[in-house]
Amino acid sequence: MLTLSGDPTYDLLATLALAIVVITTVAALFMQTPYGRFADSKWGVSLDSRLGWFLMELPASITFLVTFSFGPHRFEPYPLVLLFVWCCHYANRGFLMPLFMRVPKGQKGSFSLMVVTIGWVVTSLHGYLNARWATTFHADTSVGWLTDPRFVVGAITYYVAMGFNLHADHVLRTLRTKDEIARGERHYRMPRGGLFEYVTNASYFAELVAWSGFALMTWSPGGLFILGISLANLVPRAIATHRWYREKFPDYPTQRKILVPFVW
Repeated sequence: MLTLSGDPTYDLLATLALAIVVITTVAALFMQTPYGRFADSKWGVSLDSRLGWFLMELPASITFLVTFSFGPHRFEPYPLVLLFVWCCHYANRGFLMPLFMRVPKGQKGSFSLMVVTIGWVVTSLHGYLNARWATTFHADTSVGWLTDPRFVVGAITYYVAMGFNLHADHVLRTLRTKDEIARGERHYRMPRGGLFEYVTNASYFAELVAWSGFALMTWSPGGLFILGISLANLVPRAIATHRWYREKFPDYPTQRKILVPFVW
């Protein structure tokens, strides 16, 4: 078992989190997470994608807020700043993003209940590990950490990347018009603009950069966990998505990389 905090419960859950990252990395070599264009009925019951995303992300908010409320340093400057960051992130990720999804009328569920169930484990750990570390184990919960270069660089990286992520989500969401959604039509189009001019998976790239910044600004096992699990899930998915676009559209731009602009 990892020894990070000296607290048996926290260290056990951090060890579990590491094991999940390793298992997910190996599993992703053989299958894509069954949601969206890679949905597959063989994995059992599927939900409307809006409901699936909402349910999967919900534990991150609940476990973070509950754990945070019991932390001995919860009213100190750094934990309060992290609380603000967390609430803004999951107000968008857990509530607004699912609400604004454009799902064609009458479309069958494309978000596996299995993904939601596994996601509950990941998002619960994510919320607990970050809230508990910030309010109990972080080496500096004072205003001093807010001026530390790790926090400053991490926060800038996080917010710039989140800006690109929000733009990428908007581009993908508006590929289908509201009229098409109302008629139940499902058309696929090439995303254009912003980072999509350079990579197929602009939203994945921005998300991974954002979590890298988050890991740096929190300097915590929880930050490393969410970055690791995101890499394990999104990198193989990015490869498959790039391949799908190239097969779907014969005129797909050859200069677009898979995930990292100008590199790969």
